[in-house]
Amino acid sequence: MVITYYKTMANFVMVNSGHNRDDEASKLGMWLFLFTELLLFGGLFLVYSVYRYLNAEAFLEASYELNVMMGTINTIVLLTSSLTVAMSVTAVQKGNTRLALRLIWATIAFAGVFLVIKYFEWTAKFEHGLFPGMDHYNHLESGEKLFFFLYYFMTGLHGLHVIIGAILLGFVIRAINKKEINQGSFIFLENGALYWHLVDVIWIFLFPLFYLIH
Repeated sequence: MVITYYKTMANFVMVNSGHNRDDEASKLGMWLFLFTELLLFGGLFLVYSVYRYLNAEAFLEASYELNVMMGTINTIVLLTSSLTVAMSVTAVQKGNTRLALRLIWATIAFAGVFLVIKYFEWTAKFEHGLFPGMDHYNHLESGEKLFFFLYYFMTGLHGLHVIIGAILLGFVIRAINKKEINQGSFIFLENGALYWHLVDVIWIFLFPLFYLIH
């Protein structure tokens, strides 16, 4: 699945980085791809909901181990990044590619901030032994184990999407510098922004599910 995912993204970049392309087909293809991503995370949200219903008290107890402040800051970071990437599209539409480049770089920087915060958050959990296979984790109730397993899997998968989104925006920057994205042709940037908005929307669901259930 992961290999297929990377191949799809690679094909998307190759199709959109050239001059001869069908913009409508490209946008439709991106929406279809985003739909498959929504199905993936929708399935995970369903699994989470079932296990939370069956282990309500254990999930509540385990959620106290998460750092709400870090989660809140990361939410603000991603929401701001959504604003900057949307502004970059507007900048290109107005012919201001220099401003667009700065805004895209800012979006990538916000992605870096998000990942750094997530790194420190995960590191704190490792230090407390709250990771599958560690001694403290092994002594937790089954419901709490499920909570942390889902937490690492779902937030880790989301983190992978953040990395991929940042790489995709890197290709957008390259295309702008090569004059392949301009006021009259910016579908690649629009698609990159759509993907980034998906990353943000997924986090908006993950944040309350794991951090705010108490």
